[in-house]
Amino acid sequence: MAQFDGFGEFLAAHTEAWSRLAYVLAGSHAAAEDLLQNALLKTARRWRMISGYDQPEAFVRKVMYHEAISLWRRRQRLDERPVERLPESPVGHEADSAVRRIALDRALARLTPRQRAVLVLRFYEDRSVAEAAQILGCSEGTVKSQTAHALGRLRTLEPHLAELITEEV
Repeated sequence: MAQFDGFGEFLAAHTEAWSRLAYVLAGSHAAAEDLLQNALLKTARRWRMISGYDQPEAFVRKVMYHEAISLWRRRQRLDERPVERLPESPVGHEADSAVRRIALDRALARLTPRQRAVLVLRFYEDRSVAEAAQILGCSEGTVKSQTAHALGRLRTLEPHLAELITEEV
């Protein structure tokens, strides 16, 4: 079908990276699958137009960020809240690392969707301020201020993770 020419190859080339990004944005495997599926459905519907873009994968990432914000808002309406305390820490370096990762994931889940998206773009995807602003459709100043607010909030929520949270804005 001419409408979907090249779509399969496009998916094969990028789905693994998008799956990782979806997990970081959504915070769980099930939510990540939903987020990615919704983003790819929106992409498929507009594939004929999107396939002509210089970077069609950027469209998918942008849709994923917007879907993550929508997911967060739906969760808020359902009043889902993360637990306040971590389980007892298992012994060992790998266990400490896993506990820190869980604490960081929970703290990220308590940020606003915009703050979480900014941190994912800046530190997970290693994007510049300008790139993050372009993807999110906002000014560079907004990206900088959201980054500063998000890092400050993470330090407040999880002070014992301070060494993981950089000052770079």
